[in-house]
Amino acid sequence: MKKPVIFLFLASIVFISHPLFSASILQAPVQPRQKDGGGIVSANRALRLSLRGTHSGGLASGHGDLEPENTGAQSPLGNDLARSQAGRPLDSDRPGQLLWKFETGGVVYSSPAIGSSGTVYVGSLDMKDSKVYALDGKSGAKLWEFATGSSVWSSPAIGSDGSVYVGSETNKVYALDGKSGVKKWEFVAGSYVRSSPAIGTDGAVYVGSFDHKVYALDGKSGVKLWEFKTGGIVYSSPAIGTDGTVYVGSSDFKVYALDGKSGVKQWEFKTGHAVNSSPAIGTDGTVYIGSTDHKLYAINGKSGVKKWEFETGGSVWSSPAIGSDGTVYVGSYKKLYAINGKSGVKKWEFETGGSVWSSPAIGSDGTVYVGSFDKKVYALDGQTGTKKWEFETGEWKNYFGRTVRGVSSSPAIGSDGTVYVGSHDKKLYALKTASKAPANSPWPMRGQNARHTGRVKKN
Repeated sequence: MKKPVIFLFLASIVFISHPLFSASILQAPVQPRQKDGGGIVSANRALRLSLRGTHSGGLASGHGDLEPENTGAQSPLGNDLARSQAGRPLDSDRPGQLLWKFETGGVVYSSPAIGSSGTVYVGSLDMKDSKVYALDGKSGAKLWEFATGSSVWSSPAIGSDGSVYVGSETNKVYALDGKSGVKKWEFVAGSYVRSSPAIGTDGAVYVGSFDHKVYALDGKSGVKLWEFKTGGIVYSSPAIGTDGTVYVGSSDFKVYALDGKSGVKQWEFKTGHAVNSSPAIGTDGTVYIGSTDHKLYAINGKSGVKKWEFETGGSVWSSPAIGSDGTVYVGSYKKLYAINGKSGVKKWEFETGGSVWSSPAIGSDGTVYVGSFDKKVYALDGQTGTKKWEFETGEWKNYFGRTVRGVSSSPAIGSDGTVYVGSHDKKLYALKTASKAPANSPWPMRGQNARHTGRVKKN
């Protein structure tokens, strides 16, 4: 009776040791099995915990976007960093230079949020008791940490009173005191919460879960206001329109528009594959969102009617950003695209050395910042796509000796133009830029603003 068990164990070892295992399957976020497929990779949770952060290049989705191996060559910035003291480069006035770095206990997929006082909040996949960190935005000094007990893929969102809302693979949404890190409340969903919360004008918190649901919670108490069930995992993070409509994607291939007060469905729009990207909303209410069917869609926010679609070269996990002139920027397999927001016509594309899951952020001078699985952060001219500079993050070896590298965290831009971004090398970086602030645009970064409220800015 023990032979089949032994056989499966040995077969697992052979499978894990095969190059294609680390070079492809581990590229995609590991998620629970579901019937509709939806571009989601399934795997045993215990195995995933031992492999946490083993993204060294491979399949970006169920569509099979194969990554090349990174050479690991150090950039001039990396060499400067190696020669610096206390993590500070010799020339900290040059755009693209490191201001500070903070090492967490695990891979940083979470995108930083910035409070009104300049405090930076970010989650991590720490190997023990995954945490949310609060850091001083000027120095990188740790102010506090909060252990959730399981992976924090979710990006924090900051309420008007300074409360920090974030999801975790403990199946919970947490509300934390922004100054002390003390837990105010927690809400238990039916499965993982990798979706990032959005916050309504009334303080309601909207978030998705792997239990196929979108939840609306009272921001003060955590009491559930309503729930809406989709047909698949909700990895996408909600976005809130001017009238309070909540837009969100699901792995059931659909984008939903829900009434923010009641949760009643206003419309649904079907794409060709899982929608793990999060929406961005233009000044005219147009909803821009990507799908793993390799397309970016522009959808009428009122009716759900498609305005246009743009086909990229691979799955779109990246969430769009919108420039001051209405240009839409989004990442896909090895490329960042700039697309005319009205027509869907491509303006330019920029090729990186790996898939771009990171969502772009736009500075006040029009510079576009984005991360890539080639472990670099790029600064590009928003008009032409010309590279201004690049910053190379680090890498490390996991338990199986596989190289872990990449930047899938989305940059956040502070009020002084500093760019904050996480990396698979377990670190959060603060980078000097020539931008003075975020762009004055409809949706300049993931979550619309540095606090990641996910809500349209009212003029």
